[in-house]
Amino acid sequence: MNDSSTAATTPDRTEVGSYFVANYPPFSTWTKQGVEGVARPALALPPGSLDEVPLGLYLHIPFCRKRCHFCYFRVYTDKNASEVQGYLDVLAREWELYNEQPAIAGRPLRFVYFGGGTPSYLSVRQLQSLVSRLDAVSSWRSADEVTFECEPGTLTESKLAAIRGLGVTRLSLGVENFDDAILEANGRAHRSPEIGKAYAFARSLAFPQINIDLIAGMVGETNENWRVCVQKTIEMAPDSVTIYQMELPFNTTISRNLLKGGEPVASIPGVDGSVANWSTKRRWVAEAFDALEAAGYIIGSAYTAVKNPSTKFIYRDRLWQGADMVGLGVASFGYVNGVHVQNFDTNEAYTASIEAGVLPLARALRPTDEEKFIREFVLQLKLGSIRPSYFDRKYGVNVLERYRHQLDTLAQDDLLTEENDRVSLTRAGLLRVDSLLPRFFKPEHTSVRYT
Repeated sequence: MNDSSTAATTPDRTEVGSYFVANYPPFSTWTKQGVEGVARPALALPPGSLDEVPLGLYLHIPFCRKRCHFCYFRVYTDKNASEVQGYLDVLAREWELYNEQPAIAGRPLRFVYFGGGTPSYLSVRQLQSLVSRLDAVSSWRSADEVTFECEPGTLTESKLAAIRGLGVTRLSLGVENFDDAILEANGRAHRSPEIGKAYAFARSLAFPQINIDLIAGMVGETNENWRVCVQKTIEMAPDSVTIYQMELPFNTTISRNLLKGGEPVASIPGVDGSVANWSTKRRWVAEAFDALEAAGYIIGSAYTAVKNPSTKFIYRDRLWQGADMVGLGVASFGYVNGVHVQNFDTNEAYTASIEAGVLPLARALRPTDEEKFIREFVLQLKLGSIRPSYFDRKYGVNVLERYRHQLDTLAQDDLLTEENDRVSLTRAGLLRVDSLLPRFFKPEHTSVRYT
């Protein structure tokens, strides 16, 4: 990466392409050859020392009422009840196949994450049947955390009660925005009245943690609307708030429209159809963090605020520290015994593989020890700070020496400080952390397509 000042190397306009750093090395470096070369051999290894590594489970539920215009995940909006049930049957069978692998068999689950898509799209019967099958193979009743993503308009009192009965410890409501016109412009299925109803139902069931998601910079966002969204969130007093800055990966509706020279979305009366630039989105998140702190929240990462300092995000923290995770479902990602894997990204290929009794792995990569260190270093920075002594003990790497030039450059731009075995991002650095991380990548990874 160019070593001149950060301001000079980071474009302000929101261009098409991935911004959020979720893993390392970049997904585009994972290969089909790696499936037979490293992934299947890794799964065939007995647990051994893996017993000391936490194991998690991610379930991709790829169904939605509508596809959001900024969504880049593998989702389906045209499946009937029979097709949905067929997918869930295949998902359960995939978990059975994983538990036949020596690297997984007999290991307890420490965290579980229902993601999507929209997990709450499923009916109560479908949810209970799926969990019953999964639980029969390997129970998660002793898991430290079970997270469940929801779209407010899919929730009823009976469905929320069923979700609570599954042992869910964190309910995450995909609110994103409170303005109906903005929700419509961005392709969201729910509307503002459904948010309050769903939240009230959830509170009445005493979920241990309720999280609200917001997105800064949705199409049509304004200064006034953003302030209203933040204030309404504070008034609801969720246990945690997650705020993302909207990006435009290649396979979103908005990106495809822009690449064709069109407008981001179809015109909606009263809504500005432009996409905010990065400096505006960072300012909005900064304003939200300031307001949340004034209301008693604590900023816990580049994206999260919590009411109680003891609140944990176990899925995030364990994964970023190198935990194993089995990813079930079409296009899902996982990490087992030192190998990154991803499933086939079409339902047809995914289903055919499992029906043949073969795990549906499409690409894989075994990172080197150096790449494992870099992965954890950059992901931990997203929490706001790291301790050099931790990386010295775990990896034998002196990060202050290895990254001396990068750290000095960030410090000169007032994006980072160093003091008493802690390297910390300033608030300005935290708000743009994903744009800073590639400077810590290996040179061959700084210019490749991330996905």
